[in-house]
Amino acid sequence: MGAAMRLSVDGGEARPILGRSMVATIVSACGAMASFYLLLSVVPLYVAEGAGGSAGAAGLVTGALMASTVAAELAVPALLARFGYRAVFVLGLLLLGLPTMALAVSASLPLVVGVCLLRGGGLGILMVVGTALAAELVPPERRGEGLGLYGAAVGVPAILGLPLGLWLSEHLGYTWVFVIATVLSLGAVGSTIGLPTNRPAVSTARGGVLGGLRSGGLARPAISFAACTFAAGVIVTFLPLAVSSRELPLITAALLVQSGATPMARWWAGWFGDRHGHARLFAPSIAATALGTALLARPGAPVAVLVGAAVFGAGFGAAQNVTQSLMFERVPASDFGRVSALWNLAFDAGMGIGAVGFGVLIGAAGYPVGFLGTAVLVLCGLILVAVDRRGPSDAPRPSPAAHSPAGGAGQGPSREAPARDVPDVG
Repeated sequence: MGAAMRLSVDGGEARPILGRSMVATIVSACGAMASFYLLLSVVPLYVAEGAGGSAGAAGLVTGALMASTVAAELAVPALLARFGYRAVFVLGLLLLGLPTMALAVSASLPLVVGVCLLRGGGLGILMVVGTALAAELVPPERRGEGLGLYGAAVGVPAILGLPLGLWLSEHLGYTWVFVIATVLSLGAVGSTIGLPTNRPAVSTARGGVLGGLRSGGLARPAISFAACTFAAGVIVTFLPLAVSSRELPLITAALLVQSGATPMARWWAGWFGDRHGHARLFAPSIAATALGTALLARPGAPVAVLVGAAVFGAGFGAAQNVTQSLMFERVPASDFGRVSALWNLAFDAGMGIGAVGFGVLIGAAGYPVGFLGTAVLVLCGLILVAVDRRGPSDAPRPSPAAHSPAGGAGQGPSREAPARDVPDVG
């Protein structure tokens, strides 16, 4: 990958993506995401067993996690402007890691929901800060590839974490899973020493994070992506519950396939988009996500489940990069924090609504009908894709600073103290 990372779109020498701050961002975020993904499917299973197999309880804890994540994401741009990247990132790691061991005390629903609310706050902080840093620390002409590389790297913990969490809980017990997740999050604090300490400029746009939805050029990618994450929330929460215990190894394998396909597709979509335009993959990524979800409507059929997991993972990974890249290229650099928060809000709100809504309806509809209905919902995102293609973007146009070498290579927009970095090595 090293040679490929140095080729520019026109075939000349390109500025490298990886620098000291970018590497530190990736390492720190990987520790956090490993902690998160290890528990993502385990906690719903843990609380469902404690509540006598209640799908509603399983959906509630994932919903609480995502609701808290969304609430935190709304506050992150203001926190960054006041305290800077490094301090806010450390706060996120502490919130994600410190409450986790309380899960070992009891599987009671109020306790688990409380822990998920705290962990969700930490997750929201980490996702927004990490994405904003990744967009700011790479050359603007390679932003799609840089975001894809960051997304692929932080997706690696999902490849191992989702299936490994289920495997560890079955063979070692839940307590050991909680211990490992705590250590991973708190251990990542050490690598934050390489993060910049500067405070990014505050966006002058009206309405804060949610004000971005007034712009169709931002709202269309965000809402269509939220439909994809709705499906993701359904799959990671309920796919393990949709089968008998003897079929759980099949679901573990499917989650491994999905979590492997997602980061690879996310990186490839960024590489392709920088060279041929990110909008070209908008419709295919939505369609693939819907198709993969539909194939999972028969959770006991091995071939359908494994193929569906692969197709869903590829579509979901591409959709992550496409929507993220489109949103960043439509705003000035001073809006990166706000756009990062809006995109992550779409990610987590979709997952939370998917988990809670599916849990409420599953008793009446059943799992096969529920998965097919979810696929139809995702497919509706193609309407927004068509609108996005027809009309020009009404999002704020990037300022010259957003495309300057300083803005993309690690210095960022004007702020109180410049980000410090060493020469790039990637």
